[in-house]
Amino acid sequence: MEQKNRSVFSAGILALLAILFITLTILSSVFLKGVRVDLTENGLYTLSDGTLNILQNMDEPVTLYLYFSEDASRDLPQFRAYARWAGETLEEFADHSNGKLTLRRVNPVPFSPEEDEAAAFGLQGVPVGTAGETLYFGVVGTNTLDGLQLMPFLQPEKEKFLEYDLAKMVSALSHPEQKKVGLISGLDMQAGFNPATQTMREAWVIHQQFSQLFDLQDIPADTSELPDDLELLVLVHPTDLSDELLYQIDQFVLRGGRLLAFIDPMAEADMGGDSSDPMARMQAAGSSTLEPLLTTWGVGFDPNRVVGDLAYALQVSIAPGQAPVRHLGILSVGANGMNATDVASADLQAVNFSSSGWLTPLEDAGTDFEVLVESSEVAAPIDAMRLRFLSNPQDLNRDFQPTGDHYALVARISGQASSAFETPPEGVPQGSHLEGSGDAGINVVLFADTDVLTDRMWVQKQNFLGQTIVNSFADNGTLVANLADQLLGSSDLIGIRTRANTSRPFDRVDALRLAAEAQFRDTEERLQAELQETERKLAEMQSGRQDTELMVLTEDQADEIQRFVERKMQIRSELRQVQHNLSRDIEALGMRLKFINIVLVPVLVVIAALVISYRRRKRREGQQ
Repeated sequence: MEQKNRSVFSAGILALLAILFITLTILSSVFLKGVRVDLTENGLYTLSDGTLNILQNMDEPVTLYLYFSEDASRDLPQFRAYARWAGETLEEFADHSNGKLTLRRVNPVPFSPEEDEAAAFGLQGVPVGTAGETLYFGVVGTNTLDGLQLMPFLQPEKEKFLEYDLAKMVSALSHPEQKKVGLISGLDMQAGFNPATQTMREAWVIHQQFSQLFDLQDIPADTSELPDDLELLVLVHPTDLSDELLYQIDQFVLRGGRLLAFIDPMAEADMGGDSSDPMARMQAAGSSTLEPLLTTWGVGFDPNRVVGDLAYALQVSIAPGQAPVRHLGILSVGANGMNATDVASADLQAVNFSSSGWLTPLEDAGTDFEVLVESSEVAAPIDAMRLRFLSNPQDLNRDFQPTGDHYALVARISGQASSAFETPPEGVPQGSHLEGSGDAGINVVLFADTDVLTDRMWVQKQNFLGQTIVNSFADNGTLVANLADQLLGSSDLIGIRTRANTSRPFDRVDALRLAAEAQFRDTEERLQAELQETERKLAEMQSGRQDTELMVLTEDQADEIQRFVERKMQIRSELRQVQHNLSRDIEALGMRLKFINIVLVPVLVVIAALVISYRRRKRREGQQ
């Protein structure tokens, strides 16, 4: 009878909670319409400030189409959950765009005009299930000027990049003009005649890539004035720059211009870059720096030493027929050396460097120094002269002592900075001199290596039916293009970082389980130790006997065995109690979470709704 009453009472409580939940849901939908509160720990549903600025400063109306196959994804909960979150993110984009962004949801069912549109746009269809259904999950963006941007397929594992990719798409569509990029290089990156081989040389692949992506203008290194309409300046191996050009670069950066610079203690493409022998390239290499601008920006750089790294060292061939050896000065930095929070570097697998220097933040610098790519902890500086006259790379290992520090190979410099020039050089107009950056600060990305740009470090070329086919084996070009694209986007786009994943582990439950497992393991080890001690005592008793019938247990042996059996049962009971406590703790945690989600949160929502409604009513009464 008591059990029956308890069941009725529990059913009644559940019914009351259900009624309360429905009531609170209805009230909150009425009084809190349009009000959103992001209670997730990582702000999964809150757009970053950079994204909000992009949306609120759109010049051109944009329409985004979210294509998602509802029927084909019915057995794919991971995709459905990601699609729901992507749709909610896009709704947030539309809500903050002041009407400039329109969202359209499209379900491309099989053999429909919508499916034909998805295929025509270039969205990637993925076969799923045994029935041969096709899953479409992508975003298409258009503007009124026939501009088109495409995200062919949204992969759940790249979820943390979604906000950046969408903001980048909106920024490109709302500001459709092509970006102008200037290139000043002390290396022969363009197509031309190679006097060493008496043949025509092709432009570097990175130069070809920039020509396709941007409106690229090659600027002579002996110029004294930069074009007025540059948005990004790429500076490669700046040697013997005039004071006039250094001043122009200084003022360009202070005015808000973006700079992507490559300096090097040993630029192997300088004079010896066409040689197939790595030793010959290093012997002919020259150094470059960007002083006095670096010091003004709060950056230190040693033009006489390179970074050696045991963990990232690549193998090179020093002679035909000999086995490759590891070269401490030629590095392949893996994912562990990439900045995982910056969208330009977070998704890369390997970037190759050769005889690279490193960058350091100076003390009392007024700028922010953010490392994008760094060495491992088993790295140390090496005198550049050792590499220049090195005959065998194995010689570098003899006295190499890692310092335990990480060395920054690529860094982003931002924040407030002053001019490196008190007054303009002679011949430069005096009236336009800037003594410091504006409120937006400077945006500079520095590489401590120029060889990272050379074809040999990241691409392989093959001739196929008269056409040159380029295959990349490293992410050098991707990193450089990402950074250029990011710098050109806007300061808002630069500030957007990767987001946390929507999937969240049960950290508290995992901690409880680990603690219980540790306790279980300790108890089990104690039992094993007691078992070994009992076996030792039994062996001592047996070895000390003089009886001819050794198989018969003595009274002491029988007592010892009985004591161990009882202790074993007691410890097994302790093990069961550990497991019971684990289940009890997890169940208690679950009950607390249910109470918070079912009772406490709805009550707080209703209270907030009543307060907001009361304030609105008072405000209306005051206006009357």
